[in-house]
Amino acid sequence: MKSKGEFIVILTLLLGILAGCGGGNSTANSGNSQSGTAVDPATTGTETAAANAGGKTTVQFWHSLGGKNGEYMDALIQRFNESHNDIEVVGTYQGGYDETVTKLQQAVASNTAPDVSMLERAYVLMFADSDVLEDLTPFMEKSGLSADDFTSGLMGHSYFNDKLVSLPLNRSTPILHINKSMLDELGLAVPTTWDELKTVANALVVKEGKEVKRYGLSMPYDTWYPIAMISQSGGKFFNDEKTSPGFIDNGIGKEVFSYLKDLQSTGALYYPPAQDSGNIVNSMFVEGKIGMMFQSTGSIGGLSSSVDFDYVTAFLPKNDVYANPTGGANVALMAGSSNKEAAWEFIRWMETDPQGGLQFILQSGYLPFTKKMVESPEIQDLWAKEPNRKVAYDQLQYAIDTNNDVAWPEVMHEFFSTIEAVMYDSQDIQAALDAFNKETERILAE
Repeated sequence: MKSKGEFIVILTLLLGILAGCGGGNSTANSGNSQSGTAVDPATTGTETAAANAGGKTTVQFWHSLGGKNGEYMDALIQRFNESHNDIEVVGTYQGGYDETVTKLQQAVASNTAPDVSMLERAYVLMFADSDVLEDLTPFMEKSGLSADDFTSGLMGHSYFNDKLVSLPLNRSTPILHINKSMLDELGLAVPTTWDELKTVANALVVKEGKEVKRYGLSMPYDTWYPIAMISQSGGKFFNDEKTSPGFIDNGIGKEVFSYLKDLQSTGALYYPPAQDSGNIVNSMFVEGKIGMMFQSTGSIGGLSSSVDFDYVTAFLPKNDVYANPTGGANVALMAGSSNKEAAWEFIRWMETDPQGGLQFILQSGYLPFTKKMVESPEIQDLWAKEPNRKVAYDQLQYAIDTNNDVAWPEVMHEFFSTIEAVMYDSQDIQAALDAFNKETERILAE
């Protein structure tokens, strides 16, 4: 277990590395963690004093949602404050996921951390390893709640050393987005396997000479999609001992990247530039330049309102099995909070009250994270009207996060380098994977 000092040094170095890699899964997987005006944590003290002067317990809540999703979160906080006379939640947008992590590690070091924070799920275990997240188990028991109340496919990043250190909030998963009109014109069925996906993707290609005018498939530059394909081939990102990658020695990594490179070589796969890749592939899909894409559930709302063709979603095609990772962020109670009971009341309300998370999910399009939420008339009506959204929830039965480890954020940087070497620079696949294997084993041994 890392000390606070070691945690700060390691995290500072890590975030510098991630900032230099140009991509990262922090926003691509977020279901639109949008831009907005970040607030310096040093400015929140005045608000706290004012709230306390009114006789209320103030709960500081940091989040990473700007734009429309930020407005939905602000509305949630307002509803909480209006329904609680003795607690005032001050919500502060701290920038995107990585920015929030940077500010949070600085605040932990200076003992100025908020009471509650949103954490991109890949960072949860890293913070938990440094004893800065509160175990929620006693609070859950006191409130008559259990892990069984939550959507099981979204709980993979909630535990650390048998402690419940976070709960799902704005969560997403990758699915297959399809221009059904394009497939219908060619008499093609929605693919359910890799073999079918390759056939359909190649059939959709339109070329003028050597120039590809229409691609069959695309996906953002991200670790999410290769990880999904590794799991679909029966592999694991880390081996069971967490000492080495679990998809290289068995040949699964080579199979995944060979499949992608084969599609890329025929024009069936468009692999976008790293910068702004999500928006690029979304725009090309809307414009009919791509027939299918692997993309987050967080894109459904925007695509539905933009396309002029029959748009449907489907499970990610299987190789040996159906499998998909999850993304987005959880919410955690900080161990250093001096207002834990009030902070927990906010988390409990947000997670379980119909006026809390349910309204936020309906507005934002993120996945429902409790079983009662799934069974609610509001969600059932939404799915009846927009079946594309239900596909994402149904696919959660195959959710698996095999990159779930304290070391993942650092290993993620190395995996991005491997993706770049293969997909952009066309380096030898096995050589690139061997280099990744060596570096990952070094990181895991530290």
